[in-house]
Amino acid sequence: MPQNHALVECVPNFSEGRDAAAISRITSAMAAVDGITLLNVDPGRATHRTVVTIVGAPEAIVEAAFQGIAEASRTIDMRRHAGEHPRMGATDVCPLVPIRGITMAEVAQLAHRLGERVGQELEIPVFLYEEAATQPKRRNLSVIRAGEFEGLADKLADPEWLPDFGPARPHPTAGATVIGARPFLVAYNLNLNTTSTRRANAVAFDLREAGRVVRTNGASGDIVRDTAGEAVREAGLLQGVKGIGWFIEEYGIAQVSLNLTDLQRTPLHEAFEAGRERAAARGMRVTGSELVGMVPLAAMVEAGRYFLTRQERSLGVPDEELVRIAVRSMGLDELAPFDPAERIIEWRLRDPAMSRLIDLSVADFTTTAAGETPTPGGGSVAAAVGAFGAAMATMVANLSAHKRGWDELWQTYSEWAERGMGHATTLLRLVDEDTRSFDTLMAAYRLPKGTDAEQEARSLAIEAGIKGATEVPLAVMREALASMDVADAMARSGLPSSLSDAGVGALCARTAVRGAWLNVQINTPGLRDRTWAENALAEGHAILATAERMESEIVALVEQAIKREG
Repeated sequence: MPQNHALVECVPNFSEGRDAAAISRITSAMAAVDGITLLNVDPGRATHRTVVTIVGAPEAIVEAAFQGIAEASRTIDMRRHAGEHPRMGATDVCPLVPIRGITMAEVAQLAHRLGERVGQELEIPVFLYEEAATQPKRRNLSVIRAGEFEGLADKLADPEWLPDFGPARPHPTAGATVIGARPFLVAYNLNLNTTSTRRANAVAFDLREAGRVVRTNGASGDIVRDTAGEAVREAGLLQGVKGIGWFIEEYGIAQVSLNLTDLQRTPLHEAFEAGRERAAARGMRVTGSELVGMVPLAAMVEAGRYFLTRQERSLGVPDEELVRIAVRSMGLDELAPFDPAERIIEWRLRDPAMSRLIDLSVADFTTTAAGETPTPGGGSVAAAVGAFGAAMATMVANLSAHKRGWDELWQTYSEWAERGMGHATTLLRLVDEDTRSFDTLMAAYRLPKGTDAEQEARSLAIEAGIKGATEVPLAVMREALASMDVADAMARSGLPSSLSDAGVGALCARTAVRGAWLNVQINTPGLRDRTWAENALAEGHAILATAERMESEIVALVEQAIKREG
């Protein structure tokens, strides 16, 4: 999907988790809408519920959500539905989530439009919640859903619970639907080594922000009320977290089911750790956990960093390794395989049609570069060599962080490794960016030039294309030079047996700088904006001089150390 277009996520929860054919009909109805990507379908037998994740442009999302709700109303009969999860309709809840290029207020308006259409065309009563709510008391989903499907007729008969859209009576088979706008929510379950729903609920009450109602004599006592007659509550440990306990017959265990509504206030790993501690305090153990639907990459990376820090291990590793540590540490694959490529939203959104040079093997990259096409060219190769150089310096930092006897220095080396990994990651991105900038420039040269207006438009496009094709190698030069700071630090104080690798890192970095400099030089003569061109040349020349000086110093340090060791 184009990176500059507005993107909305929709996560409808359908009250069907056992009939694969029925689930397929619902998801197919949504996926058939142009501009929609079906990211994930997560059915649960015990909950008798399927969580679907789709993303797309705003208008496409509204259409796809409507088609899913319509198909669910034809497919699911709530009169015969029973499951562990609270529910009030065939499409129990349908939240819209802003992902990119759109505000929460705009998404709330989309929710209003969707709700109005569902109410009018499908005659399903619709309640609006969270940021789309029309009344403060309807912001909370659990308040709207209280009484569930079985109590829906009585609820709708109450003038205070007239639906926002649709008739004031339940749809005979589809019940009612809750539609809203909310921030990204992570549905996260903790697996317990017990079958007791009561004990799972006790842990949920310990954790969730709403906590528990205070009673005079424990769970069996009278509710304590304040002067206004409202029940007094004891707050839970975790902010922005909702939770209940339930028994999952499919797995033969009880779970603490949590909704993390604000990952800034309560990250994934903090929920896991707090749950583990509270379960242990109540004589139980968290054996693993389960993510329902999709999760942001940042949440998994942050969790991986947390667990590596607890181990006093270096954090200067790729995101893929941080995710692997998070999955293992939280037992996300205990109940079923956890495939990060399918469950992490940013990774799932990668366009498979867009092949990337950095996804090729070294052999394939080499043969591709040797082919009869101008890309990948010297700029991409320079960036790749720079990435290798940063990786070498990072490796020395990681090895130094884990050296026996250097335990008090692990954090210092970890910080160097993180810097090096950051440079390597940026340089890898620039491998493909250089090729894309060249392709953009070539497209500008192919623009029509039959009229004066076309010639002017073509000229402007070429000028912008040349600047882009110059800016990328300049960025390679900056990043490769910055990575030499890591190589220098490792040459001075890194693991003695790996100092040669720090030297290789410096040599690669200097090669990347020199190679990218050639690309800057060959592009700038074609620019009409001579001030911009001269500034680019001046910056590039200064970077080159510094890189050559640093290379000489680092290689000298390494060679002296090798002689001493010899």
